[in-house]
Amino acid sequence: MTTTVGLRTAAPRVRDVLAVGRPAFWVVSIVPYYVGILLATRRLVPPLEDWPRLIVGAVVMGPLVWLAVLAINDAYDLPSDRLNPRKSKSPLLDGRITLRAVKRIAFAAAVAAVGISLHVGVVFALGVLLAVLLGYAYSVPPVRLKTRAGFDVAVNALALGAFGPLAGWAAVNPDLSDFPWLMGLQGTLAAVGLYLPTTLADLEADRAAGYHTIAVRFGARTTYRIGYGAWIAAAALSVLLAATDTIIPRGMLVLEVVMVPVLIVAYRRLIGPGQTFRGVIVLASLFLFPCGTFALTYTGVVSI
Repeated sequence: MTTTVGLRTAAPRVRDVLAVGRPAFWVVSIVPYYVGILLATRRLVPPLEDWPRLIVGAVVMGPLVWLAVLAINDAYDLPSDRLNPRKSKSPLLDGRITLRAVKRIAFAAAVAAVGISLHVGVVFALGVLLAVLLGYAYSVPPVRLKTRAGFDVAVNALALGAFGPLAGWAAVNPDLSDFPWLMGLQGTLAAVGLYLPTTLADLEADRAAGYHTIAVRFGARTTYRIGYGAWIAAAALSVLLAATDTIIPRGMLVLEVVMVPVLIVAYRRLIGPGQTFRGVIVLASLFLFPCGTFALTYTGVVSI
């Protein structure tokens, strides 16, 4: 009976910790992590003997790193979160988790992420340590890169567009000298295009709290144009890579030429000053189509 009662009282706490870690965000880093694995192995499914190590890496890149950086971000974003209707159901705001507890969760997740990542490899672990330190630098004063226009975008775009694939590559091959850096650039540009609209959603709350994010600094219109320009640049780079048979197989050139206008028009239609996160999700889902085709052609499963 005691055990049953204990489990019932503990269950909401587990759910609250998971809510802080935003499980919906985990795929945002796990997909680029898988792309890095694919680039390193040229296989859709990595060798079976590598699965235990790669699964550990996925747990680190998904739940642990996100919990570490999002928990510490929640702790130091309280002034703006209180003004942001989008954050109204946050466990920290409604009292389900205390400020002291959320800081402890952030620290424990950070230590666990770095410690467990050593089972994947030293290079991978050093990358995870850097990601956690950047996450803290993004949120914690006096550095607080979130409030430094430009740095807020750079941290998020590089973490998602370049670090994710690099981590997947390092989990397979710790030698980074052969990593296709142009794919990191393409991913970073796409991440800038997808991340900047999210700053528009928090614009008013950040402005009221005195946070000088890029959206607050430059305004909605300029921020949107920067994101749109980065998205166009990412699309154009993919065409160039296919045309020169660099990383992206030349056989994908026709598909890239067709998809690029679609992606550019879709950005214009789905993203704007009044955008919602649903528009970003739809656009990112559409982007997965050429990514999936790349995976099939790069690994030789499909020949175009």
